Amino acid sequence: MSEKIVVAGAGIVGVSTAIWLQRAGYEVMLVDKEGPAAGTSHGNAGVLAAASITPVTMPGLIGKAPLMLLDRNSPLFLRLGYLPRLIPFLGPYLSHCNERDVRRYADGMTPLIYDTVAQHRALAAGTGAESFIEDGDYCFGYASRAEFKADEFAWKLRNERGIAYEICSGEEYAETDPFYAGNFDTVVRCANHGRISDPGAYVKALVEHFVSEGGGFIRAAVSDIEINESGRAGLVTDEGPIGGDKIALTTGVWSKPLLTKFGLSIPLETERGYHIELVAPDSYPKNSMMVVSGKFVVTPMRGRIRCAGIVEFAGLKTASRQQPLDMLKRRIKQLFPNLKYREQSEWLGHRPALTDSLPMIGRVTDEAELFTAFGHQHLGLTGGAKTGRIMADLMSGAQMTVNVIPYRTDRF
Repeated sequence: MSEKIVVAGAGIVGVSTAIWLQRAGYEVMLVDKEGPAAGTSHGNAGVLAAASITPVTMPGLIGKAPLMLLDRNSPLFLRLGYLPRLIPFLGPYLSHCNERDVRRYADGMTPLIYDTVAQHRALAAGTGAESFIEDGDYCFGYASRAEFKADEFAWKLRNERGIAYEICSGEEYAETDPFYAGNFDTVVRCANHGRISDPGAYVKALVEHFVSEGGGFIRAAVSDIEINESGRAGLVTDEGPIGGDKIALTTGVWSKPLLTKFGLSIPLETERGYHIELVAPDSYPKNSMMVVSGKFVVTPMRGRIRCAGIVEFAGLKTASRQQPLDMLKRRIKQLFPNLKYREQSEWLGHRPALTDSLPMIGRVTDEAELFTAFGHQHLGLTGGAKTGRIMADLMSGAQMTVNVIPYRTDRF
């Protein structure tokens, strides 16, 4: 096959797209300004979270948000100086805090993530990256029975969509995972999940395989997309123009300025997330745990435990702020006061969030072979392997096995 495809963005979505296109017989060039897994594909919680079919914008958030912003132990943060720029996004975003829109989100995300472990195993097959994929339960820890009852609607949605889970007391759960002993009143255990033991190394291993199979990689910053008179799209980069017969743009939160020239309305914001890693701990949990009250996930990884989460609205240009990190440190100390480890490391990343919380996947314009995929919010790793497969099918004209209408690029 003589067609050349250029994929901009070397996070999990772009790398998956590149590999599936390569397997379909295309010549593929991968372009990224920093290198593979430089952003959220490195710093995420590492969970293949098939049960995560509920958005941040759950019913009741509007009433809770002001108090959460005033609570130093809350997982929600806002830089007040950024508020004027955030308001055009915030109104439409919060308008989805109702049962109808949450159900619509669940219906849209379920086909994209329900088989995430199988999709990652298929993506990694024969690449050397298989060793990073581990089976495990994904658990939700509730500090009180009342906290669990407040989450009843979310579990009803999961039950309706066939997601298997077991409810047990904190004491019962700790019998098999003593790392969390004494921390939770109620634990919900979701089976048939998995995790990536080192997300950054996993994506880099996929890229190494892609290159070894003849794929190209260029480190370059994309500043524009141009379409010539014949409808051929090309990237404008700091390393010169990069053209192909087809272009896939998978640049996360940096996608918006590259796409607005094509007439798309893209109500996109960065939902900033943080992680703290406990390096060389003296004990490890068995499973990944969502600490519901703190909205962060504790995940065992190679040589460390990663605690990742938080929601912060502060834009792309603000450096990491101490308040979210301090909150995360307090929570970790409270949960695991006797845990010993060699050192801590800190990280900030940018999750791309659209006002309806669903990703944008599809063709950008009828005039050119330009496609895009971004906006997975908290679920870039979870949905990344399947999104790449969907992109490869869209770009090659293969028969689609997933209804992509919920993710269409013109829905706003």
